[in-house]
Amino acid sequence: MSHKDYYRTLGVDRGATPSQVKRSYRQLARKLHPDVNTSDESAAEKFKEVQEAYQVLSDPEKRGFYDRHGFYRDGVSADTSDVFREAGDFPGFAADGNGWGAGQGSISDLFSELFSARRSQETRTRPERVQNLEHSLTIPFLDAIEGTKSRITFSRKESCPSCQGQGGSREEWRPCSSCRGSGQVYETRGGLRFKVACKKCDSRGRVRSGNCPRCGGEGTVRDKETVTVGIPAGVDSGSRVRIPEKGNVGRFGGARGDLYLIVNVEPHPYFHRRGNDILVQVPLTVTEAALGTEIEVPTVKGKARLTIPPGTQSGQKFRLRGRGAPSLKRTQRGDQLVEVAVVIPEIYDERSKELLREFASLHPENPRSDLST
Repeated sequence: MSHKDYYRTLGVDRGATPSQVKRSYRQLARKLHPDVNTSDESAAEKFKEVQEAYQVLSDPEKRGFYDRHGFYRDGVSADTSDVFREAGDFPGFAADGNGWGAGQGSISDLFSELFSARRSQETRTRPERVQNLEHSLTIPFLDAIEGTKSRITFSRKESCPSCQGQGGSREEWRPCSSCRGSGQVYETRGGLRFKVACKKCDSRGRVRSGNCPRCGGEGTVRDKETVTVGIPAGVDSGSRVRIPEKGNVGRFGGARGDLYLIVNVEPHPYFHRRGNDILVQVPLTVTEAALGTEIEVPTVKGKARLTIPPGTQSGQKFRLRGRGAPSLKRTQRGDQLVEVAVVIPEIYDERSKELLREFASLHPENPRSDLST
């Protein structure tokens, strides 16, 4: 096992105070962060080494263990330090200058392997962890604004009724001949005798003589369910709606997960959403924009009256407070933005052309005067 010099990595002495360790770490982290040091391809790896060193040296218990043994690994705590100190008394192991080395292999490597086997065994014998499920749902624009109920049909994993999620019936299980039902066997390494996970039965203590014919040994089967779900007001495309305990079921008695609906909102013919604000474009005639008027505009909550002041320009926006989409996190609503577009009529008759020429002579302004050089 190779031993890393965390003090050298952080550029501090072995007697450095916690504040000195922290200060050195911050300087190196700023210097080596991959988002900052893009020119150095090795910066990311160096950054990880600095983080690893700081995690050990900034923790008094981890640093103490590291100072005594020359290494630190998660899962090896002070409770096992006496074992490492006394390991030199066992044949096949010897101490070196950096910690514990071994003629037949490092004792720290051995203990790491054994602890990993113990964790693996615990994981295999526990029920499978929660299995969440995702399902896509497309809804109309106005339903997303005001909320709705939707009836959906989806497929999920159910516990196999034939084997109760075990992959085989009770009659098809028999005690493991290797571990005699305990899930563990003894192994001797380096003169030491340890209990390790039984590989033959995958630590379960029993083996099957055959798989369940219905689920093929998986312990779960596919089934469909149809439910009515509530969609809260204010959802947008990409919103996730959680439906508790409607996901997949885990094997070996694992709890049922949740169902997450991934919402997709259909586009609207003239409403457009910007966050919680709703944008709508409304056309105006030339006379309405020039003289001003009062118009009726559509909103997601019905019609509303809007006053257009004289001299309104095309592209100008007006705000209707509280007429937008509701917020999922707050009780308030967004606003509706009304953008006006002045529509120029097509002129064919001479009388209208004459009136426009007369209007132009009365108002000889040049709107492009600011562009002259």
